Amino acid sequence: MRRMLLLAATMLALVSAAPAARSTDTHGLQRVLDQWAVAWSSSEVEKLLPLFTDNVDSEDVTLALANHGSKALQDFAAATFGSFADIKFELKSRLVAADGERGAMEWVWRGRQTKDLPGLPATNKPFEVRGATVVEFTNGKISRNSD
Repeated sequence: MRRMLLLAATMLALVSAAPAARSTDTHGLQRVLDQWAVAWSSSEVEKLLPLFTDNVDSEDVTLALANHGSKALQDFAAATFGSFADIKFELKSRLVAADGERGAMEWVWRGRQTKDLPGLPATNKPFEVRGATVVEFTNGKISRNSD
C-alpha cells in the first residue's frame, strides 16, 4: 500500500511539474501565409501591413535590402507597387512549424516592371520569378520576413 501511495505521489508530482502544453494555431498561421500572397498580389499596402508586427524585420536577399519596422516595410511595399504592374504571387507550397514560431513559402512572382530601379531598367515586359520566403511569427503575425 505504501508503495502504491509513493507511486501515486510521484506520478502526481511529475504531472503537475510538466510544462503546460502550448496550443498553437498552425492553421491560422497558414492562413496568414495565404494572405501574404493575396496582399502582395493586391498592390495595396493597407492589405499587407496588418499581417506584420510593428517591429518587423524584412529582408530581400536578392536586392540586398533590409527593412526594420512597419514604416520601412510600408515604404518598400509602396515602392514595389509603384514600380511593377500586374503583380501576382502564386503560392506553390507553404508550411508552418508545429511550434508556430516559423514558416516558409515557395512562390512564383509574375508582373511587369514599369519603372526603372537602380541597376534594373524597366522593360514593361511580363516576367516570372521563382522564389522562397522564410518567416518567423510573433502573436499570430509575421515578425521576420526573409525573401
